[in-house]
Amino acid sequence: MRSKDRISYFYDGDVGSVYFGPNHPMKPHRLCMTHHLVLSYELHKKMEIYRPHKAYPVELAQFHSADYVEFLHRINPDTQHLFANELSKYNLGEDCPVFENLFEFCQIYAGGTIDAARRLNHQLCDIAINWAGGLHHAKKCEASGFCYINDLVLGILELLKYHSRVLYIDIDVHHGDGVEEAFYFTDRVMTVSFHKYGDLFFPGTGDVKEIGEREGKFYAINVPLKDGIDDGSFNRLFRTIISKVVEMYRPGVIVLQCGADSLAGDRLGCFNLSIDGHAECVRFVKKFNLPLLVTGGGGYTKENVARCWTVETGVLLDTELPNEIPDNEYIKYFSPDHLLRIPNGHMENLNTKSYLSTIKTQVLENLRFIQHAPGVQMQEVPPDFYIPDFDEDGQNPDERMNRHTQDKQIQRDDEYYEGDNDNDHDMDDA
Repeated sequence: MRSKDRISYFYDGDVGSVYFGPNHPMKPHRLCMTHHLVLSYELHKKMEIYRPHKAYPVELAQFHSADYVEFLHRINPDTQHLFANELSKYNLGEDCPVFENLFEFCQIYAGGTIDAARRLNHQLCDIAINWAGGLHHAKKCEASGFCYINDLVLGILELLKYHSRVLYIDIDVHHGDGVEEAFYFTDRVMTVSFHKYGDLFFPGTGDVKEIGEREGKFYAINVPLKDGIDDGSFNRLFRTIISKVVEMYRPGVIVLQCGADSLAGDRLGCFNLSIDGHAECVRFVKKFNLPLLVTGGGGYTKENVARCWTVETGVLLDTELPNEIPDNEYIKYFSPDHLLRIPNGHMENLNTKSYLSTIKTQVLENLRFIQHAPGVQMQEVPPDFYIPDFDEDGQNPDERMNRHTQDKQIQRDDEYYEGDNDNDHDMDDA
């Protein structure tokens, strides 16, 4: 056992003030609520808090196509009507709207995951947390499912510079399709996604039969579930599969996506997990004592998202949190009882014992096919940072901060503001 985990936590108050639009279920404001709850429990005193750098376009283009990154950089609500063809090509619209400061939002949440990966690579921490990250649906050339830039893929690419095998685990209610697709043909990343699978449920992928191809065959694991799964059945399945995966695959590092839309009562979800049941997955993964990168993801009942990720921050810090929520700026959202734990709902669990047993058997059977600790050729490690020279005269003068000034602030380590500016935009859920 490590004596005491060193934990790096990434947060930028600006990420919580962007607004997807009045009827959109994605509320980045949940990140401010989470952060203030973390502060109110004084968890920040046990971690190193960092404001992430804003990822450069060239960093985003490590995975995404340069034309797509360039388009995200250029588009804004005032000009979007001029780009009907591009909007359709890159899948921007109803699910993935164009809003004020969209690109900066992507730069911040992606920068947090990239920074988290780099700190782990350089052994500056044991666990790195970026609750703003986890946007697992974005594809190489298009937005998808409220996700524009796939920070998880960028973080994993970073980890692959130092680790021959990366394990990705996803407990969001939606299939982690963007991450799976990015690494579908390689054995250097094993993706494991636990999700709702069924007709008409987004994104429609993630059947147990999707297992990867070519060198990646058997390195994609999908655990398709039905409505109403509860703590007991979810945790039993999770522990069985993940312990076998770690034993067979022997990853050097784990990336855990903690989408909170798998909680009971989520606006878009259909599972029946309590916060403790969800957090149990985090506790279990932490026990492997491997370098761990933890992100957020989905979650659309924002007070429960904040509760969940705060409890999970506590789990990562081995800190039991009292159920009575301390006073904080967002206390009104947790009324009437101001409690941290929420019970699970009263949904029927449509996952029968025989269904879960069949899924488990298929997954374990597929795991038998993987080479025990596959041999991977390590390449020469590329540099962490490649920052091109910018032509300042060619910059758009309307940008909120000129590029040069921004560049100078790339390592803003240890910045941390208790009074981050939060704009609520009257974001009470419709």
